[in-house]
Amino acid sequence: MILPIYLYNHPVLRRRAQPVTSVNDEIISLAENMFETMRNANGIGLAANQVGQPHAMIVVDISDVEDGERTPPLCLLNPRIIAASEAMEEYEEGCLSVPGIREIVVRPAAVTVEYDDLELHHHRIEAESLLARVLQHETDHLSGVYFFERISPMRRALLKSKLKKLERGSGIECSYPFVHPLVQKITAP
Repeated sequence: MILPIYLYNHPVLRRRAQPVTSVNDEIISLAENMFETMRNANGIGLAANQVGQPHAMIVVDISDVEDGERTPPLCLLNPRIIAASEAMEEYEEGCLSVPGIREIVVRPAAVTVEYDDLELHHHRIEAESLLARVLQHETDHLSGVYFFERISPMRRALLKSKLKKLERGSGIECSYPFVHPLVQKITAP
C-alpha cells in the first residue's frame, strides 16, 4: 500500500523516533508499505516518520542507481551510526518530504552503521559513497534533522524563500500522495 509522505514542517518530522523493541505484523507491513511508497515516489531512502510513524526504521534501495546494483534493498530498525570517515564528500541531496529543493551537502564518505533486521538480529554494515550518504540522510530524519540543516548558514538563508513557499503549501509539485502541515489531509497527485 502506498502511504502519504509528510511534508516539510509537519511536526511528525521533528519528533525523535522511538526504538523498535519487537517485530509484529504491523511492523512487517509498514516495512513493505515503506518500500512501495519509496519506489512509487522514485526515492532511494525513506524514514518511518516521513510516513507519519514514530518507529526508528528506515528503508533504502539504491539498486537502480549507478553502482548501486550490488547493494540489496535494506530495512534497518534502530539504525545507529557508530563511526564515520574523516574523508568528506559533496553530493546533491533532495528529500521526498521537501519536494523541489535540492542542495549540495558535505557528509562523511564512509560510515559504519549498526542496526537490527526484521527478525531483530543485530548487524553492522560498512557503507561508502551513495549508500553511506543515504544512511546518514535517513538516520538524520529519525532524529528530526532535515538535510538542508547540514549546509552552511549562508546557503540555508538562500533557501529560506523556497522553504517558506513550501511551508505555505503553494506550488507543491509531487507525483505521490502527501500530507501538508497546514492542510492536515492527504493530497493525491
